[in-house]
Amino acid sequence: MKLHEYQAEEIFSKYGIDIPPGGLAKIPREAKEIAQSIGVPVVLKSQVLVGGRGKAGGVKIVDRLAEIDIVADKMLKTEIKGYKPEGLLVLKKIEIQKEMYLGITIDRTLGIPIIMISSEGGINIEEVNRENPEKIFKLPVDPLQNLYPYQVISLVKKIGLSGEPLIKTVNIIIKLYKIFREYDGLIAEINPLVLTEDKKVFCVDAVLEIDDSALFRHPKLNRKRWDAMSGRDQRLMKKGATFVKLDGNIGLICSGAGLAMATMDMINDYPGLSPANFLETGGGITSDLMVDCMELVLEQPELKAILINLYGGINPIHEGAKGIAKVIKEKKVSIPMVAKALGNHQEETWSTLEEVGVHVIKESETQKAVEFLAKLLGVKAK
Repeated sequence: MKLHEYQAEEIFSKYGIDIPPGGLAKIPREAKEIAQSIGVPVVLKSQVLVGGRGKAGGVKIVDRLAEIDIVADKMLKTEIKGYKPEGLLVLKKIEIQKEMYLGITIDRTLGIPIIMISSEGGINIEEVNRENPEKIFKLPVDPLQNLYPYQVISLVKKIGLSGEPLIKTVNIIIKLYKIFREYDGLIAEINPLVLTEDKKVFCVDAVLEIDDSALFRHPKLNRKRWDAMSGRDQRLMKKGATFVKLDGNIGLICSGAGLAMATMDMINDYPGLSPANFLETGGGITSDLMVDCMELVLEQPELKAILINLYGGINPIHEGAKGIAKVIKEKKVSIPMVAKALGNHQEETWSTLEEVGVHVIKESETQKAVEFLAKLLGVKAK
């Protein structure tokens, strides 16, 4: 479960991490009232659960109070990658001397938390990680041991901080790690973590993602998540399906989490192609479930194609094929669709899908389906 920025900042602030003054606005008038109380200039930030918000126009600096409601009204009406903002986070603009990056996640190889810090923060941190990974310093943390200040001091010194900024940054890291542990985090991130001219250190963008399997320990957050879901998302969850929005262009429907992740990795091997979502159907593949899955995938912008990857053991898959065919007919779907569907009632499934123009791969290897999809789109592997 990924929290909105305003929710993450509320938690970070509760643990003593400094956040610029501000608040959440649901309507333009509220944005102006917040700006009046904290003073201009302010930063307006669309509250959407997708990446690349800044480059998509979801972050604006406003210097004049008279312009706040006009800018806020436009931003609240503007979708970011297909998502309408839940509100606007209005924050006092901080005069920045230095931008840094701070993040905590789970190292997949070691299976333990790892703290990462860099002297180069901001919207280009992914570029830094790709082109200059040596500029990101890491500290693995034994979850059975405490995180000691001396460990963190040694880490922070590597990005050139000293004196008061070093001590403040060390304290923030210790607090962020406590949040990560107590909230069952998958990701806790401050980007950028900023140093001001007067040696203060602020979190000006917060990310917190919580392990879904641990949400029973956080009932208030789980309730908010449920209330914020659309009716279709609630139906999918009740039926055991899981959907996660990503930033790519290939829609994906798979009958298992492991199968979905393997398929996503194969798609990423082709330049210009990447998954638009993660969607695993759970155990029961029914016609109604596949209607909901198809409609949800088709809502995503910049979709080039859809790949369906299903296995049916005890569970027959031909009923799901009927749901897919129904949506294709009703929505007049024209983008390429490739399906690899094997198992219980597979011949009937193939026939149903082929009748509505789906390219059916009848071999057992997922790679064959991905290769065929890429060929349809004129893309060769890296």
